[in-house]
Amino acid sequence: MNRRKQLGAVAAAALVLTATAPAAGAHAGHRPAADPARATLPAGDGWAAAEGGTTGGSAADASRVFTVTTWEEFRDALAVPGTEPRIVKVAGVLDATAAGCAAFEAPGYDFARYLADYDPAVWGYEKEVSGPQEELRAASATAQGQAIKVKVPANTTIVGVGRHAGITGGSLQVQGVDNVIVRNLTLESPLDCFPQWDPTDGATGAWNSEYDSLVVYGSSHVWIDHDTFTDGAHPDGSLPSYYGEVYQQHDGELDVVRGADLVTASWNVFADHDKTLMIGNSDGAGATDRGRLRVTLHHNLFENVVERAPRVRFGRVDAYNNHFVVPDANYVYSLGIGLESQLVAERNAFTLAAGVPTGKVLKKWKDAPVTTSGNYVNGSPVDLLAAHNAQYPAEQLRADAGWTPVLRTRVDHPKAVPALVDHHAGAGRLR
Repeated sequence: MNRRKQLGAVAAAALVLTATAPAAGAHAGHRPAADPARATLPAGDGWAAAEGGTTGGSAADASRVFTVTTWEEFRDALAVPGTEPRIVKVAGVLDATAAGCAAFEAPGYDFARYLADYDPAVWGYEKEVSGPQEELRAASATAQGQAIKVKVPANTTIVGVGRHAGITGGSLQVQGVDNVIVRNLTLESPLDCFPQWDPTDGATGAWNSEYDSLVVYGSSHVWIDHDTFTDGAHPDGSLPSYYGEVYQQHDGELDVVRGADLVTASWNVFADHDKTLMIGNSDGAGATDRGRLRVTLHHNLFENVVERAPRVRFGRVDAYNNHFVVPDANYVYSLGIGLESQLVAERNAFTLAAGVPTGKVLKKWKDAPVTTSGNYVNGSPVDLLAAHNAQYPAEQLRADAGWTPVLRTRVDHPKAVPALVDHHAGAGRLR
């Protein structure tokens, strides 16, 4: 990840505006636990603090505290029966795909044969792929999924030990449970070994991949703090192309979907990724998502991400004091306004490269209201809604999300946000 080398005179001077800025891991009214594994979400710190708060595995007995150094040990620790509090400490970097893609291949699968069979010159663009090689690709993908996905039980804290703990190629599934904390990990996006070619996706087809680094699915009271989400050694720019389309091997970094609720994501880094953070994954999921998907995003760094930071459907999402760094013209948007969303985006800082118009920060997917106030772009106050509506007159957005967030422990001046977030967000910065 290319972290900004300089803060700039405006951001540096803005430190004066937050003279009592907390150390990494500290929040107003909160003192970090001597052991980060025993930390709980501070009272009032975002939606995950509502309705009982989030404690994870902080109260775990000694017999349910596990220190793991391999992916296999990690899976075993999470598979220990029972919902009593547990703590899993990750020491070093766990590699979920150490054996390589060949370990997941179904007998008979041949990628060269796959490319020959489904070449648009042979197959065309009118129908989805089918036949022996597609069946073998799907079987291979299933084998990879079984190896790299791991379910996180209720009442669990997963925490990295020290400054260099992480998981490469794994997908954490927080599914159908309550009360989970994930902190201090560098999560390198899983690399899908077997993307599917879909000739019907768009005018020229597309490669579609699976696996997010972290999925919150139908779960509640989840605190995601001081983690770094990145494509690591395999950025999109390093991926090959076939049929004239990028062989996309990444999905998202973080998804909050399918009735998930009461989530706080704080002091994280989301870096070098395309479709980054999705809250609500389908317009047709209203039966499960309506009234849920309440998520707080604060003091996160979104650096060199193309889109979905986040994209929102249905949820009441509070995004404040985040720093968005956009270094080039590959950028699509940051804040996606989707069906029945109620996004409040306040006091964020945007650092946009020359030539990136402010109007692109917001993206209208469906008609829904949005609150934008107190945001700064390149050190100056900007009305994001007005900028968007002026640039995209055919895609007008409405003001006023219809609610006022109250679950905030502190709100920093947006001029101070770049300095604070760039220096304190991400894995390895707990104190």
